[in-house]
Amino acid sequence: MESKTQLAPALNFFPTLKPPSRTLAFHQISVLIITFLAYASFHASRKPPSIVKSVLGPKLQSNSSSFDTGWAPFNGPEGTHRLGELNLAFLSAYSIGMYFAGHVGDRIDLRLFLAYGMLGSGVLTCLFGLGYWCNVHLLWYFVGVQVVCGLFQSIGWPCVVAVVGNWFGKTKRGLIMGVWSSHTSVGNIVGSVIASRVLEFGWGWSFVVPGVLVILVGGLVFLFLPVRPEDLGFEVPGKEEVEMNVEVNGVVNVEKVESEEAGLLRGEIVDADVGAGAETLTAIGFLEAWRLPGVAPFAFCLFFSKLVSYTFLYWLPFYIRHTAVAGVHLSHKTAGNLSTIFDIGGVLGGILAGLISDMLEARAVTSIAFFLLSVPALVLYRAYGSLSMFANIVLMFIAGLLVNGPYALITTAVAADLGTQTLIRGNSRALATVTAIIDGTGSVGAALGPFLAGYISTRGWNSVFLMLIVAIFCATLFLIRIARTEIKEKLSGKIWFWRCLDTQ
Repeated sequence: MESKTQLAPALNFFPTLKPPSRTLAFHQISVLIITFLAYASFHASRKPPSIVKSVLGPKLQSNSSSFDTGWAPFNGPEGTHRLGELNLAFLSAYSIGMYFAGHVGDRIDLRLFLAYGMLGSGVLTCLFGLGYWCNVHLLWYFVGVQVVCGLFQSIGWPCVVAVVGNWFGKTKRGLIMGVWSSHTSVGNIVGSVIASRVLEFGWGWSFVVPGVLVILVGGLVFLFLPVRPEDLGFEVPGKEEVEMNVEVNGVVNVEKVESEEAGLLRGEIVDADVGAGAETLTAIGFLEAWRLPGVAPFAFCLFFSKLVSYTFLYWLPFYIRHTAVAGVHLSHKTAGNLSTIFDIGGVLGGILAGLISDMLEARAVTSIAFFLLSVPALVLYRAYGSLSMFANIVLMFIAGLLVNGPYALITTAVAADLGTQTLIRGNSRALATVTAIIDGTGSVGAALGPFLAGYISTRGWNSVFLMLIVAIFCATLFLIRIARTEIKEKLSGKIWFWRCLDTQ
């Protein structure tokens, strides 16, 4: 099956945007910017539920003796449970849709697919907010909107990673992806600020404004995003073939396959003589992608990593609102704005993780180091974060840096590395599928974490933090074998762990 793409309308309408008027570097930068804005807007539209959670949920008596009355059906004794179930509905649909989105993304025009996903996500986000003005108090309405919205949101990640993978080779991929992956935290920050600022006018605005933002950026994607350099007549130097599922006959370089096994996560591409034998590059199967070396360990690692990250994403503003800082309960707006510190730390964490993994040429070792350091960071934040505003900000920043570092690394650089290997009969056209498998599996954990937090928080926040620490240790366990092989390779100068796995 051949993946057909059409050139973006604006590139046809403005000839000066095409070569030779514009260089390869110009379009690479434009792709990074457009996909950055696209996924940042996706995350901005996911943030409102966490910001309005303290408004919708059970009432809280503040220092001024005023009460938050909440919003039925979320303001009763089981309110936190209902809010957790709302998160579960969205993220379950998101994780399920992710698997299908990767398959579809390998087969159709990624620009159109991404634009449709953004349009649907924006409309559904606005529909959730309309419940405020329509005075909707039906649980099934909010759950239904979240389920459909989750399906549309699942389109985003496989598409943006596949497009960026098409335009960039493996050189310095960890650093490039680390900087680019800050769109997640930037989107969370933008979503938090917007939702908090308009919350005083009614919680519905906290959904409508980010929803409109996604639709507008979706228009930008539709008009300007070039999917592949080949569409504009470019060839990317040093880039492995990662365009989506084109049936072609080619010559398989046997020595190159072995060298990529040796340098898959290091970002090395070793030149070799061309071997003999022809193969057909067809769309990779779902189970076949699962069997790629390294996919399963990193996928299950991301399951626990996203469990931790998304628990903070959906519950941190609620936690701040319900935990006195220096003896004072903060307002909804202040709690929402303060929660952005975690995401600011996440921006630096993603960049540092990518940079360090490029320097060490060891993704698993870098991820484990961040995981282990995040445990004392969470303990310190829980124990001392309420002492003062300064302590809260500093400890939250450190926690965000260490928690989001490996999460950003695995969902970007690692997924791109794994999706462009040439290990199954020369087939390297699996980037969207592999990305969907890794992030889809991670999204199952993302669905489970906020859901469990809604129930466990009724027993106290210490129990929630204990759950997060256990999840971090579980994430570490899945990478120990790969990290051990990375260390041995560094010490002995032998082949990379992928070939070791193939020979077992």
